[in-house]
Amino acid sequence: MDTAPLQDARETYRDAVEADVPVLVALVESAYRGDASRAGWTTEADILDGQRTDPDGVRAVITAPGSRLVVVERDGAPVACCQLEHRGDVAYFGMFAVRPGSQGGGLGRRVLARAERLAREEWGVREMHMTVISVREELIAWYERRGYRRTGRMAPFPYGDERFGVPRRDDLEFELLVKELG
Repeated sequence: MDTAPLQDARETYRDAVEADVPVLVALVESAYRGDASRAGWTTEADILDGQRTDPDGVRAVITAPGSRLVVVERDGAPVACCQLEHRGDVAYFGMFAVRPGSQGGGLGRRVLARAERLAREEWGVREMHMTVISVREELIAWYERRGYRRTGRMAPFPYGDERFGVPRRDDLEFELLVKELG
């Protein structure tokens, strides 16, 4: 897998390495949990307390075969990241985070488009999958505007496993979203 940095007009894209783990955990947490996450629109602070990820989870994405964690930097500082995992005929997109102060300016759209292109060109997949907490209507609508469709296929939220957070409500589940990359 090519790990050479890719330059965009505004950002540099590269594969994460194990030394990036602490800063990437902090980035993901800043986008989703706690009061700091409320500066952006992707916060989960109203539905989940606790952590979004941990060093072991980030390290696993970085080191797993067929997986990569793409880091997006501006001036050498991480501002976004996303996971891509090769799963046979499809790619899985996850661990997507944009620093709250950088949200709303098109960075997320550029990262998602780059991830789709990487999956299609490097793995030859024609479909991207992701799971989103089903009550995250605004986030799901954002993905729908980018060509993802709801499948109605649900998976249970891992209640009782604090590695994924501490739920503030009892109706959480994940919905599979799919996009044809053709």
